Amino acid sequence: MSLMIAGYNVAAVEDGVDALRHIEANAPHAVVLDIELPRLGGLDVQREIASHTETRDIPIVVVTGTLGELNPKDFACILRKPISPEALVEAVERCLRARGKGR
Repeated sequence: MSLMIAGYNVAAVEDGVDALRHIEANAPHAVVLDIELPRLGGLDVQREIASHTETRDIPIVVVTGTLGELNPKDFACILRKPISPEALVEAVERCLRARGKGR
């Protein structure tokens, strides 16, 4: 909700499989990804995004409760739960500015 209030177009999906389907059909400027997703976990989603030429440059802001097996090089930003709406908006804005993309 905070991203919509900040003026971003947001598409919410139910799980990792739906996320990949949506990304394939409508390549976004950025992805906000929870590591704990049903059906296909966030790390698998990230690996799939990174494996395709068309999507590998999409910045991914990951949201997680644990830092366990995350490689910071795989993500534009790592946010640890709980996060504030402001921190989420700030992270997405930072990613988009770094890539020269707007809302």
